[in-house]
Amino acid sequence: MSISALIPNWIDGEERPARDGQTLPKLNPATGVPLCRLSRSGASDVEDAVGAAGAAQEAWADLSPVARGDLLRDAALLMRERREEIAEIVSLETGKSMKDALGETGAAVEMGLFVAGEGRRFYGRTTTSAIPHRTALVSRQPIGVAGLIIAANTPVANVAWKAYPALLCGNAVVMKASEDTPATAWWVARLFSEVGIPRGVFNVVQGLGPEAGAPIVEHEQVDVVSFTGSCGVGRQIQATAGARLAKVCLELGGKNPLIVCDDADLDRAVEVAALSAYSNAGQRCASGSRLIVFDAVYDEFKQRLLDHTCELTLGTGNDDDLGPVINARQLENMVVAVERARIAGATVLAGGGRSTETAHQNGFFMQPTLIEGAAGDAEISQAELFGPIACLYRVSGFADALALANQSPFGLTAAIHTRNVHRAMTFLGRIKSGVASINGPTYGSEPHMPFGGLRQSGTGWREAGTEALDVYSDWKTIYIHNDPSAV
Repeated sequence: MSISALIPNWIDGEERPARDGQTLPKLNPATGVPLCRLSRSGASDVEDAVGAAGAAQEAWADLSPVARGDLLRDAALLMRERREEIAEIVSLETGKSMKDALGETGAAVEMGLFVAGEGRRFYGRTTTSAIPHRTALVSRQPIGVAGLIIAANTPVANVAWKAYPALLCGNAVVMKASEDTPATAWWVARLFSEVGIPRGVFNVVQGLGPEAGAPIVEHEQVDVVSFTGSCGVGRQIQATAGARLAKVCLELGGKNPLIVCDDADLDRAVEVAALSAYSNAGQRCASGSRLIVFDAVYDEFKQRLLDHTCELTLGTGNDDDLGPVINARQLENMVVAVERARIAGATVLAGGGRSTETAHQNGFFMQPTLIEGAAGDAEISQAELFGPIACLYRVSGFADALALANQSPFGLTAAIHTRNVHRAMTFLGRIKSGVASINGPTYGSEPHMPFGGLRQSGTGWREAGTEALDVYSDWKTIYIHNDPSAV
């Protein structure tokens, strides 16, 4: 299919251009040619969207959680029915293969089905009271209007990740779609409308972060802000929304370690390390970008991984290993960061720059890049690059590996490869991360499990799982008094 020439906002159940008529170009990252244009929204468009959400929220909240969950289940099932259609949009907007786009769409469907089921498990708690004839309980209540700001790396999964739990909890939504993936959010908004989610309950505003995202964060009637993206923007959101005491959920990425011990299954470790570092063109907050290897197996692991890296293919086909990064700016940032690491003394073993293949010359393809010799506190070891770039580190043993793994401003995910259960369990207890894996990749969280991190990886909230309901609802403590003599 083709994407519409102009991707509009979706406000109060209808398509709307930006009030001032401005638009922005969206390029196909695989070819560099224009794919479509999107509405360049501003504060007045956000005002319309927040107004629509505020007007619709009370009636939406008056529906039971079961009724809201039933509508969300209908949406997830319709998305599954039309998975080829949305996957094609995802593929065009991101440059990833149809196979990967279908996998992402499947994850979005599963998220919707899981959250919809929570409408029948919208649990509170009933307990005892120290006071006679008094019942004590807690129940969930909606927060109000939710401002959701999403990233472009897995666009339909990112919409589902935030929209489904926010809506189940009885909130109305204003979503700022990434300017790099505007059509995906627009498509989901139309799907929600088709299954009967009322006008104004789910709104999408297109445009740039400073122009369309910032007014959402600043708006006094936006009660909770959930953002996935960079630390720099996250800090601004925390300061702005926090100043007006709005609830803020931030998921800000990682610089995730994968430790390979001297007793690891090297065949599996190489395969998993490459997937952690390079799949989805490294555009995962859970990407394994720091590969920490015991000295006893370092040389063998390095050679195997280097051989594997050099065999990876770039492109948009189902047989290709990774596609382009999302835009030219991101690509340039990656190339410059690798060159700075080289100047600082690191060795680039593979890749290191933009693909020079004729088929890729106009797209935003970063070569899969493997680096060694960078210090643990070097810029390349500390900054999230969000691309197919991994660094190798040689360590003497477990203590040094764990210390290096924890030498990061982030704390999102981590993995260790070992056959020693004692070593594995010690790792689980001491690694500073929100997600940890034994003999697996650094990514791969499931919809029924909480996801989030420590330190600069976020503000402590968890999305996905039942824990997402804590982001998008507040607790109400209730006391009920009765008088047995009045029976």
